[in-house]
Amino acid sequence: MDALADLARVLELLGCPPEKSGEMAAQLDKRARQLAAQKQGTYDESLQYLLGLMKQGWAAQARGF
Repeated sequence: MDALADLARVLELLGCPPEKSGEMAAQLDKRARQLAAQKQGTYDESLQYLLGLMKQGWAAQARGF
């Protein structure tokens, strides 16, 4: 399986519009790699952190904030 396609499906489950999930997955992947390099952490830790932020943002948007 393609890792970006898997990530896009996860984003959709978290509330990302399907038509934007591919583009957002690519951006999220790129940023997770940047964060991992900057903070000398792992890609998985960075990705988990970013996914958490996105999930919080979509939850707030759904509540009308």
